[in-house]
Amino acid sequence: MNWALVRLIAGQICLHACMAGMRMAAPLLALRDGYSAAAVGVLLALFALVQVFLALPAGRYADRHGLRRPVGHAVVVAVAGASLALLFPGFPALCLAALMTGGATGAVTIALQRHVGRAAHDATQLRQVFSWLAIGPALSNFIGPFCAGLMIDHAGSEAGSTGGYRAAFALMALLPLCTWFWVRDAVELPPVIAAAGGPPRRAWDLMNETPFRRLLIVNWVLSSCWDVHTFVVPLIGHERGLSASVIGSILGGFAIAAATIRVLMPLVAERLREPVVVAGAMLLTTLLFGVYPLLDSAPGMGLCSVLLGFALGSVQPMVVSLLHQITPAHRHGEALGLRLMVINASSVLMPMLFGSAGAVIGAGGLFWLTGAGVGAAVRMAWRLEEKGRG
Repeated sequence: MNWALVRLIAGQICLHACMAGMRMAAPLLALRDGYSAAAVGVLLALFALVQVFLALPAGRYADRHGLRRPVGHAVVVAVAGASLALLFPGFPALCLAALMTGGATGAVTIALQRHVGRAAHDATQLRQVFSWLAIGPALSNFIGPFCAGLMIDHAGSEAGSTGGYRAAFALMALLPLCTWFWVRDAVELPPVIAAAGGPPRRAWDLMNETPFRRLLIVNWVLSSCWDVHTFVVPLIGHERGLSASVIGSILGGFAIAAATIRVLMPLVAERLREPVVVAGAMLLTTLLFGVYPLLDSAPGMGLCSVLLGFALGSVQPMVVSLLHQITPAHRHGEALGLRLMVINASSVLMPMLFGSAGAVIGAGGLFWLTGAGVGAAVRMAWRLEEKGRG
């Protein structure tokens, strides 16, 4: 891992930590001010919702302008969003801050993935750099909430005071500036010019390509597994009489395992093949989702959570690596944007679907139903490298 990649990962961590800290602090402030759980759910959805609509334009913009310009604009938007919450710590400003920091993070993710993918020289390097880059969000999801929580508890006149929340939002507003510090000297790569004279391109034309369509479906299926695990484990834990700290530890084990596998993958990147890793992760996920609802003890659920973290944590670097191999170089940003749009649309819609389905088939039934869907898609994962059209 070279110094240029380290700087890019540091920049990603700072901006993603801003969003992660806002995503924890804003709902807590809304609840403190008496807003309902439904209102807080809407607030949380805004972090992902804006990326559904912004991802494709952000991808096209990155294709045209490279890395620094999209990152610079995103830094300004993220700073402005966190500053709004700092200056006007009320629900309307929190909603705008969610839209702005969520959208900025999505735009930077696309620009960084496109840049890093284009800088890689072969498939092995793609697997290595995307495994390293995937560590950033895992670290950010700890750094942002942890720092925001410290500010909320200790920076005000008392724990949970408005002063503490203002301090948290001020810190979140500073983090994107650190992103620009790390990224500002990145060397831009030469632009890729599409062949002249072809028909006008549309983003959805990429879906006509069979490998890309398979990849997006497999990615969506596995992304839904993250949402199912996050949604269902607290329900099953509550049914088993587990405490909140134990449930949090089970979920924390999943996150640590997902980060750990991403640290290890670059060391064996030469021996990895994307379809094999993704299909293996799907088979293991199917098995674990079948066993999970049958477990009664916290240690058993914790072990299952860690194994699931290893399986699902290995997928994202492989998916992004393969995406760069099967899409034209001048459309990498667009393809990354389409992928991010699908994932975030799922993150917005799937929890509502889980709630409705869970009321009918129960929490364990959700695991079994999702596991069956993952198992049905394994054959598609094995065929990810096959060529062909619609």
